[in-house]
Amino acid sequence: MSQRSRTRPEASATALSEAYDTALLDLDGVVYAGGEAIAYAVESLLAARDGGMRLAYVTNNALRPPEVVAGHITELGVPTDPADVINSAQAVARLIAETVPAGSRVLVVGGEGLRVALRERGLVPVESAEDDPAAVVQGYGGPDLAWGRFAEACYAIARGVPWFASNTDLTIPSARGIAPGNGAAVEVVRIATGAEPRVAGKPLPPMHRETILRTGARRPLVVGDRLDTDIEGAINGGVDSLLVLTGVTDVATLLAAPPRHRPTFVDADLRGMLTGQPEVRVEDGASLCGGWTASARDGELTLAGDGDSLDGVRALCGAAWSAAGDGACALDAGKALSRLGTVGMA
Repeated sequence: MSQRSRTRPEASATALSEAYDTALLDLDGVVYAGGEAIAYAVESLLAARDGGMRLAYVTNNALRPPEVVAGHITELGVPTDPADVINSAQAVARLIAETVPAGSRVLVVGGEGLRVALRERGLVPVESAEDDPAAVVQGYGGPDLAWGRFAEACYAIARGVPWFASNTDLTIPSARGIAPGNGAAVEVVRIATGAEPRVAGKPLPPMHRETILRTGARRPLVVGDRLDTDIEGAINGGVDSLLVLTGVTDVATLLAAPPRHRPTFVDADLRGMLTGQPEVRVEDGASLCGGWTASARDGELTLAGDGDSLDGVRALCGAAWSAAGDGACALDAGKALSRLGTVGMA
């Protein structure tokens, strides 16, 4: 089934950790949220690794250097090497290094992760538009990033200095809920300058290229919680994906996904890496998975049956995506989702 025309989640007769050589794991909303490990994440990652799967952590969050991220994952219970962490700061630093002369100064609007990545590429981070930068780079700087940093970017960009962004995620998960991400900060500079940045992070090709160059993965599986970064990035890179429902994507959003946002597999959390995936069948225009049957009729999605609620989600995906074709499903899913709620998943 073409990734760009997927009408239902796919099946896997073997555990995903055996079917793929490398897991390219997002972090926020997948491995942890607000710094704390998500339920079942640590034990699932350890089991996948013990079974021979390589674990690589691929994040659009450019705030922290790989050493710090690796230390955090290690503290959670999964020993991790800095080389196993790939971030959008590294991807954008490579992009800048391919654009400006070696040793160039780069105005940084963001955190230490950007500075470390720039130095790795032989570039010199600077703090002011008066430092004669050859480029401006913007990445997530945490909740305390000073407003004046945006002004410095605007001053340089107004002079014609090229502008780069590590990523444009509008939101980021936190312990207290969903917070503004780097994309929201990029919009501030975009509105003030009228300029457009060159972006490196997921779902764009520079991030996928950085990941493959650093991991050497031959049969990777992207594991993420966001349709517009993780899943779209996997499709753009021509690789399979697993969506876990522990982050920003809920079932209603998944059902409405257009083709570029439809994952190969769907599961509740990282335990899905350790199992096969059930078949979603199509019979007489209905979508069946496990004990559930989903259909699209009279402007709404319907769901009948019982059993594992995730099988109900997969059946609904088949019905919704088939009905939507090349667009986004606009059918009313309220009653179907209420039916799932009776078995533990709203």
